[in-house]
Amino acid sequence: MGVLLNVNNLVMEFGGIKAVDNLCFTVQEGEIKAIIGPNGAGKTTVFNAITKAYQPTSGEIWLGDVNLTPLPQYKIIEHGISRTFQNIRLLDSLSVLENVIVGYDSKLNSGFFSSLLRTPLQKREEAEAKEKAMEALKFMGIDNKANLSVSSLAYGDRRKVEIARALISKPRLILLDEPAAGMNPLETQELMEIIRKIRTESRSVLLIEHDLRLALGISEKVVVINFGKKIADDTPYEIRQNPEVIEAYLGKEVS
Repeated sequence: MGVLLNVNNLVMEFGGIKAVDNLCFTVQEGEIKAIIGPNGAGKTTVFNAITKAYQPTSGEIWLGDVNLTPLPQYKIIEHGISRTFQNIRLLDSLSVLENVIVGYDSKLNSGFFSSLLRTPLQKREEAEAKEKAMEALKFMGIDNKANLSVSSLAYGDRRKVEIARALISKPRLILLDEPAAGMNPLETQELMEIIRKIRTESRSVLLIEHDLRLALGISEKVVVINFGKKIADDTPYEIRQNPEVIEAYLGKEVS
């Protein structure tokens, strides 16, 4: 199992303040890895740097043998990274199926005029996008809700739609930003099983999670950051015993 993602000496500065400070970590192919840390530690900033929502101040980010650092944001998904967001971002005016199809845009070749003229290429791609979207919804267990308005769904199902949208492009690496936020214990347990299923399809998962039992219970490795700096990168067992981690959480139980 080789290295898929390599974050090397990542620095993110805002107004002279380092939100991320010389951060280094890797994600292996087929690995589930978590980033944890107190509020304001810089976790989501790391995701934004990887996906190029922010341009890193310095450092490099590699996906396999591709240096993502100089690439524009729209190129990141083409190289096999997709993400979800801490606050669910769905289009409430669209159906569940249509929301998932939005995630397939990077795979389409037909342009604006093809869409207007309804060319054979555009029709083939539209059918393909619907097929892939239904596959993603079936994977998430909500294909029976494809034609419902996404605004009518319960919170847990809305989160599943967002994950399905991230999966439709068949990413090599999926970034999940606090996927369990707002979920009840049953929904959280279902989410853990979904994440394990994603990994079985030879995809790597990098997640940010405040639910420490989920993060430590599902991940093979855990990166802990505080004030933008890495203080640990180890197995869940070692993380539970690490005095720096315990101190960063101000004595909060991590077992």
